[in-house]
Amino acid sequence: MAKSLVLSLTLAFLFIGMVSARDWNILNQFKGLKPTKTTTSQKGVATLKDPNLTGYCESWRINVELHNIRDFTVVPQECYEDDVERAVDEAILYLGKTCCEKKKCDGMDAWIFDIDDTLLSTIPYHKSNGCFGGEQLNTTKFEEWQSWGKAPAVPNMVKLFHEIRERGFKIFLVSSRKEYLRSATVENLIEAGYHGWSNLLLRGEEEEKKSVTQYKADVRTWLTSLGYKVWGVMGAQWNSFAGCPVPKRTFKLPNSIYYIA
Repeated sequence: MAKSLVLSLTLAFLFIGMVSARDWNILNQFKGLKPTKTTTSQKGVATLKDPNLTGYCESWRINVELHNIRDFTVVPQECYEDDVERAVDEAILYLGKTCCEKKKCDGMDAWIFDIDDTLLSTIPYHKSNGCFGGEQLNTTKFEEWQSWGKAPAVPNMVKLFHEIRERGFKIFLVSSRKEYLRSATVENLIEAGYHGWSNLLLRGEEEEKKSVTQYKADVRTWLTSLGYKVWGVMGAQWNSFAGCPVPKRTFKLPNSIYYIA
């Protein structure tokens, strides 16, 4: 009798636990947290800064990978900005370890930035066109949006850009954007707060025949042949780093929206 009672209680406890686990969602858990500090982002949007944010974002990523969190439409803005900020902090730490300082640089120390979702954010386009999940990108429509030159700066990247420039590095912007978008791209970059780069490389007709990975690797080969030392490459796609020559250091920014080979 006693054993039966214990067994019944154990099964009931397990059943309740299963139901709770099924209904549990970290997004709901986060809603109950009280922020200790609220700041304003570069876009003028109030964002939550909570001491538990790092743990929350790590748990969110793991639970998405495990398929515990479902039916979400976007990565939480706080997590995206936190990831970018961490990448920027690591890049600044790395800069302090390089031999390149304004007084010591010989003019041949280079740093490469991609543009889309590295310096300029395409999130507004994807947000307004419902391209957050599984839909094929309408290239014509996307390039039209790029031609408007309204993309905002990626959080924290203007700060890093000028930190690198002021240290004496030559900055090369290497983008898979097409050459006809040059004027719009330059105007957009300046409007977003970027200036003082050494060269902006876009894809002409010949470059469009190559894969993006090969195109970007060829640019690094060209820079190396001119005698440049590429200290770092920063991009939101793996194609920014693939192939040879390999830069001294790479920094990958988060991009949960799209992938380009």
